[in-house]
Parts: sequence; C-alpha cells; structure tokens
Amino acid sequence: MPHDILPPPRPEQLEDAVNRARDALLRRQNPDGHWVFELEADATIPAEYVLLEHYLDRIDADLERKIGNYLREIQGAHGGWPLFHDGAFDISASVKAYFALKAIGDSPDAPHMQRARQAILAAGGAERANVFTRVQLALYGEIPWRGVPSMPVELMLLPRWFPFHLDKVSYWSRTVIVPLVGLMAQRPRARNPHGVHVPELFRTPPEQVRDWIRGPYRSAWGHFFKALDAVLKRAEPHFPRLTRKWAMARAVRFITTRLNGEDGLGGIYPAMANTVMLFDALGYPPDHPDAAIAWKAVRRLLVVEPDRAYCQPCFSPVWDTALAGHAAVEAEDAGVAPVARAAEWLRGKEVHIAGDWARTRPHAPVGGWAFQYENPFYPDVDDTAVAGMLLHRHMVAGDGDPEMAGAVQRARAWILGMQGRDGGWGAFDADNNHTFLNNIPFADHGALLDPSTADVTARCVSFLAQTADGSEREAIARALAWLRSEQESDGAWFGRWGTNFIYGTWSVLCAFNAAGVPASDPTVRRAVHFLEEVQREDGGWGEDNETYALNGVGAKAPHGRYTRSNPSQTAWALLGLMAAGETESPAVTRGIAWLASQQKKNGEWDEAPYTAVGFPRVFYLRYHGYKLFFPLMAMARYRKLMRGNDRHVAWGF
Repeated sequence: MPHDILPPPRPEQLEDAVNRARDALLRRQNPDGHWVFELEADATIPAEYVLLEHYLDRIDADLERKIGNYLREIQGAHGGWPLFHDGAFDISASVKAYFALKAIGDSPDAPHMQRARQAILAAGGAERANVFTRVQLALYGEIPWRGVPSMPVELMLLPRWFPFHLDKVSYWSRTVIVPLVGLMAQRPRARNPHGVHVPELFRTPPEQVRDWIRGPYRSAWGHFFKALDAVLKRAEPHFPRLTRKWAMARAVRFITTRLNGEDGLGGIYPAMANTVMLFDALGYPPDHPDAAIAWKAVRRLLVVEPDRAYCQPCFSPVWDTALAGHAAVEAEDAGVAPVARAAEWLRGKEVHIAGDWARTRPHAPVGGWAFQYENPFYPDVDDTAVAGMLLHRHMVAGDGDPEMAGAVQRARAWILGMQGRDGGWGAFDADNNHTFLNNIPFADHGALLDPSTADVTARCVSFLAQTADGSEREAIARALAWLRSEQESDGAWFGRWGTNFIYGTWSVLCAFNAAGVPASDPTVRRAVHFLEEVQREDGGWGEDNETYALNGVGAKAPHGRYTRSNPSQTAWALLGLMAAGETESPAVTRGIAWLASQQKKNGEWDEAPYTAVGFPRVFYLRYHGYKLFFPLMAMARYRKLMRGNDRHVAWGF
C-alpha cells in the first residue's frame, strides 16, 4: 500500500480536531485545577487486593464480584493473564488471578478456571512464580517459608557501608521491603475465612520442592547470593531476640515516619498493602490510627464502576496535571484560566522536606514535585522537570507570580544537585546503581535499583535548558555526553518509564533541541532515521512491550515488535520528529493524518495497548490520560508550527 494512503487534514479540519481534543481535555479538569486519570496495571494488583481482603477477613462481597468480572474480562486467549493488553502468558499474574477468583467463589471446574490452571501447570506450576507471588502463597500457607528468599528484618540495623543497605536500593524497593521484612519476621497466616487453597496449581507438592531459588543467574553474583541465602535460612532462627525486637522497632519507625496519611507509604499499592498486613500481624486493632489510615490509603486506590472494579497501583495527579497543562498551553485557544488553575495547583504540591534522597545528596536544596497527591519523602526529577517547565512557560506568558518563580528556581537547584556521577539522572535517587544487588534472590524482577536512564536524563536537560540562567551549562554538557553514549546502534534510545524506544527517542530529541544541538547533528539524524524506519504503513507508530522481553533492558540488539499504531506513541514520534526539525516531512504529515483519522467525535481517542512501564519485563501500566493529552499536544504543536514561518520548537517539552 502507498505511504500516502491518508491525505493530510486540511487547515480547517486540523483546527476542528485540535479544538475538539482541547475541549475534551478541559472537560476532565477538576474544579481546583488538577487532572487525574485512571492508572491501570495488570491482574496482579486487583488480585492482590482480593487476597488482602481475605487475609484480613474484611470481605466486601459486592466489590469482589465486580473485581471478579474485571479479572475474567482481561484473561488472555492463552488461558492465563498477561502483563499488558494482548501480552504473553505470565505465570505470576496468572497464579494470583486464579487464586483471587477462587477466593471470590469461582469453581475450579469452570471453563475459564480450567484453562488458567492448565496454562499455569504447563508453565511449570505455581512453584515457578516470582518472589512476590511466593510470599503471597506463604502468607496463606500454600508453600513453606523456605520457598521465599531470606530477608531478615535485622537488615534494618546494617550500617551504610555494608554491601546491602536500604539507601542502596530504589525508593520503591525501600518502601516495599521495610514492611515486608517485618511481615516475614512475624510469619503470620491469613485468616482466610472461606478456607480457600490452591494445591491444584503445583506440579510438585510444595513441601517436596527443593529448588525454590534457582537460575538463570545474571552473573556469578547470583550463585554467591544463593549460597548466602542458604546460610541465612539456617542462621536466622538463632538471631538474638533483643536484636530482632530492636530491628522491628526500627522498621515500624521507618514506616510510621513515612506513613503519608491517606496517600499511603510511598504512594504505591505494594508498600501500602504490606503495611496493612504488618500492622495487623503486630496486633494493631483496625481502629488504631496508623492501621486505619493505612487501610484507607489502600481503599482509595479502587476504581469502582457499575459492574466492574479494579485497584490502581497508585495515583498520578502531578504527572497528569503537568502533561495535560502542557497540552492545554500548546492548544493556544485553551485560554489562560485552565492553565493558571493547573499551575497554581502544582505550585501548592511542591515538596518542602528533605526526603530519603538527602541521604546521598545532603547538600542538595529541597524542592521539586512527587508523582502522587502527597509523597514528600519521594519527589522525582521527571515530574519535577515536567511540572517546572509548565510553570516556567506559564510565567513567560506573563501569568505567573513571584512564588511560582521561586518554585521553579528551587526545582532547578534540586535537579542540579541530583545529577549522577555518570552525567545522567535516575528518577528518585542519585547514583543508585549498585548493580550487583540485582542478583539477590529477592530481586528476581531485576528492578531493585534506580540508575540513570535516557528518558529521565533528557527531561532534566529539557528543563534546565528551557529555564537557563547559565548555572546549568556544565551539567547539560555532561548529560548530553552521557546521552550520546547511550544511543542504540540503530539511532534509538531505551525508554525506562514509557514504551520503549519510541518513548526514549522522543524524550532525547526534545532535550537535544532544547539544548541547542542542531538538527543536522549525526546523532539527531540517526534518531530521525529510526523513527522513520519504524513508522507503520498506516502512518502511525506503535511499539509492543515485548521490546523489553526480547531485548533485555537497554540491550544493543535488534528491536522487538512494532505491531499496531496507537495515539500516544504516534504523538511521541511526531513530537520527537518536530523537535528534530522534521515538521514538513512526509513522516510527520502521515502521522498527523493518522491521528486525525482516529479521533472520535467527542474529541478523544481509544487506546488499548499499555504504553508505560513500572518495571521492564515485570510490570506495565496504562495511563488513561495518555491517549488524550499527547495526541492533543502533537496536533496543536503541528498546527502552531505550520501557521508561522518558524518551524523551530521553542520549548523543552
């Protein structure tokens, strides 16, 4: 089929498309100025929520009926549950979903349960599920505790110089691990009032399994840590009681200091759920203030519809508001008021305390934004950069105030203080790159750390360049050098927080443009070539999360599947190409035409694929707002650039 199968929209059609998308976005803005869209993961979080209710014997039958409908709805044709829409079978998600449905009341003889069980057994049985799933099974007595890696609560007492320390792992690992090691020290048993068990999911009876921890190992460290795990399992019963009591007290103090009210520990479901179970295991009554607020934080994550429900992994209001604000600014006709309300709401969410990041960067000034409504111990530089660019852009238009300018300056100073020694940025911590720790048995997900990544580094460069005052020059130079070294052989960049090479490449092209790297630069040309090469016949772009599974994490190898066009990834590619000076190229014209052809009458787009990432190869996300604000941003930017004589993108994002 010819590449120009879709004609470009006429100016009046483009105008109408942008206006309808703008109106659709503004309809979703909350009265206080912020946006928040649903954030959906795979079957694991809603399944874990059901099992949590049965663990506590706090069963909401009507809610569980709706969650059951959701789990059956997303079951794959392969019989199990995938990690993303139309993805391959995943044994850990499938074990949890099956267990949850059986707890809800689904008969093991029901056809969907039989198909799931057959798929699980064919994949090796529940004994081959990941660590977090095996912990869940141990809490229900389905497997012995020797089936999970040894993580003694005494690790809370280790000095910072020790090879393993909480400061050396990522924020998300830290907040999940602390309540979990406390829970594992207690070894409680779920109340399980209906007596639901899943022995039928095991190929080998759990008490006979001898290889709970096994390869393939990523390096010799894996063999070392497996041996260490065996030693700890023998030694842990003999640890002094006083030491354990002291360690448990430190774990509880860590949690309560960061409990974060109704927004929950770390603002993420696994940490919140582990906290709820730990407080219960320690004997806290449900009405204890800490236990009550921890349970409330979990319940707030529920999305309940008339006949289906699921549990979100977290909330994304700061991220959603900053991105939607950029789209509204780009659609110039949105008016000042919606953007002003968004900017003011964001200013009110600025972080004012020194969180865990200060352990490695004690001299960095406080500033920035977190991802959730409240999570002051854990701001991240990605949200900070995107929010800071929006506030700055609002101020340049003459609509900001001195307090807003102060927030932007504090964000700049904090981001400069968080740059890694390699020149890049991680999301939440600096120099969080102790890669040997990814070989401990507990880290079978391979995402224990928060090293520098191209997408986050690019966002920091964009922010610093957009708000330049001269103090950032050395930092930007180091970051650009690091980004050049990270480019794949075919011109792409790996995307850590969005799928995948399209996301990373878009991010870096925006940063290069903001930093003044010319469009003729060979690095930029290779990136443009990559985006043009993976454009699909219909004019759009789309990348499957199998690109992570096929290529590992940032491996220099041929990329995976570019299977279907979708709105958000098409918008990323278009924004990247426009940043690289390609506004009038056939690729951009075709991409804009595809977006226009897919828009619904109400101004929105549909998007089934998951285009975001929690942990590559383990946990993926669907931001329900991506399909709206990114296409709007791309089409509005195209309209703006084509209206004038200057095709240069003036902003960092």
